[in-house]
Formats: sequence, structure tokens, C-alpha cells
Amino acid sequence: MSATQFTGILLYDGDCPFCSAASTAMRRLESVGVVPWDDPAAQAFLEAQFGETPFALFFVDIDAETVWAGRAAATELCERAGMPVLVQDIVDETYERFADAVWSVSETDREIDPYHDAYPLADDAAALFDELAANGNRTHVPNA
Repeated sequence: MSATQFTGILLYDGDCPFCSAASTAMRRLESVGVVPWDDPAAQAFLEAQFGETPFALFFVDIDAETVWAGRAAATELCERAGMPVLVQDIVDETYERFADAVWSVSETDREIDPYHDAYPLADDAAALFDELAANGNRTHVPNA
């Protein structure tokens, strides 16, 4: 599938083990690509969507005209990947504790911003979706 055929994009922190695992799990969804949070296209998209570049897990679906963030993004991705309801519930209930634990051991100097809802896709951000999708990959490729 070419990048321009992605209808969903996961924005993730490539240095975060949880986010990298989530990006790898997305290979089950052919219409979903992944883009690192610090990619210039991701930064431009977040700025257009939120008026800032919050540091969190984001999932964008152009067809649904929605951006899910944080816990909501993880839950939406579990559902789309066909994870059992029990797994979805565990992800939803423990997301913040797990994210905090990963953050504390990942030696990053950025704190995770408290974005955890589904947001309507802003027109300015929607206009940048094709560029974002063009930078998408099928799955996370770890740095060598």
C-alpha cells in the first residue's frame, strides 16, 4: 500500500517502548501508517490541529475526521486492531500509569501532555493530512 492510501496515521514517540509497540501492532491495519512525533510533518499537523505541539500518542483518521489523543488513541487502536475487550479495558484503565512508568524509565526530558480525548479534525490540520500520510510507514523501524 502506498503512503497516500493511508486513511489513518499514528503519531508516536519513537523513543518510547509502549509507543513503538503500538506502532508495530498497527501493521495489522493496512490503512494505518505511523509517523514519529518529531517528524516535521507531524509537528506541522499538531500545530495546525491544536495550536501547539503536544507530546502524546495521537491517532488521526481522515475519513472519521477525528484525532484521538493519549488514552483515547490507545483505546481506539486496540479496538481497530481487534484486541479483546479485556485488553481494551486494561489499556483504557491503566494508560496514564503505564505512560508515566515508561516516561520515568525512558530518560526523556519531555513530559506527556494531558490530551486524552477524541477531537474533531480541524480544517487546517485536514489540509496537511496528505503530507503527513506521505511520511507514513507501515510500522515502526527502530534506530540502529
